[in-house]
Amino acid sequence: MSDQPQGELTIRTLAMPADSNPSGDIFGGWVLSQMDIAGGICSRESAGGRTVTVALDQMSFIQPVKIGDVLCVYTHVVRIGNTSLDVHVEAWAQRDRSSKRLKVTEAIFKFVALGEDGKPTPVAK
Repeated sequence: MSDQPQGELTIRTLAMPADSNPSGDIFGGWVLSQMDIAGGICSRESAGGRTVTVALDQMSFIQPVKIGDVLCVYTHVVRIGNTSLDVHVEAWAQRDRSSKRLKVTEAIFKFVALGEDGKPTPVAK
């Protein structure tokens, strides 16, 4: 496991109390949502148009995200197919107002490019 994020910083957001359980741990679904948004931004820019999430590979949480952490999500395209793209997405937590980052999780998100008609369309390469 790398001790430095891989890819481009795509989203930075603050983990808030409304997104946590009573113990102060941020819900995994919130983290997943931020990762999906970041992957969508990356895939849209790379495809040159509309994309939708169709799948993601295995995802395991390595560290919890706590209230007050800054969640930093990094992305990069790892595969471009005819109508699809795979985007590697990593989430890192910046804790205690320091520059120290902890890797939270990572996954490959799969996106499909869609045309005006809502059907798969070739990715602009």
